[in-house]
This record gives sequence, structure tokens and C-alpha cells, in this order.
Amino acid sequence: MTRKKKTRSLADKVTIRTGRRKDYKKWRHDNPDQVAPSRRFVAKKQQQRKLQAVRKLARQQNGQDIAIHPDKTDSGTNKPQGDDS
Repeated sequence: MTRKKKTRSLADKVTIRTGRRKDYKKWRHDNPDQVAPSRRFVAKKQQQRKLQAVRKLARQQNGQDIAIHPDKTDSGTNKPQGDDS
């Protein structure tokens, strides 16, 4: 027999709604074209993205250089040893 999960919020149990959060969430879901983030939030996120890009560039410049495609001067001479067939 499974036991019922406890809930901390009384919002689902109350029939008369006193809070506006659920109403706003429903309105926001029904009207997505009227919902836009605030200018302050947009500016904050733009600043965060700029800082992230600067940090990423600094990490890339401080990292080691790895020869992904080394010069292929001796590529034809590297045959496996002991393969006489």
C-alpha cells in the first residue's frame, strides 16, 4: 500500500484562492505574446554573457597548444612492425 505524499503548500487544498501567483502563471501561459522580460533582467543577462565570453577566451589563451593535425611528413613510412603480408 502506498502512502500519500506530504505537501507543504496549501494552495492545492484551498478552494478559495487568496494568492495571485497561480492566477498570474495561468495568465502568462495563456498569453505568451504579452509576456516579456524586464529591461533590467535583459541587461543583467547580457552582462553575464559578456563576462562568460571573456572568461572563456582567457581560458583558451592560457591553455596548452595541442598539435591536432601534426605535419604529415612521415605518414607514409609509419607501417606496423612485423606485418609481412
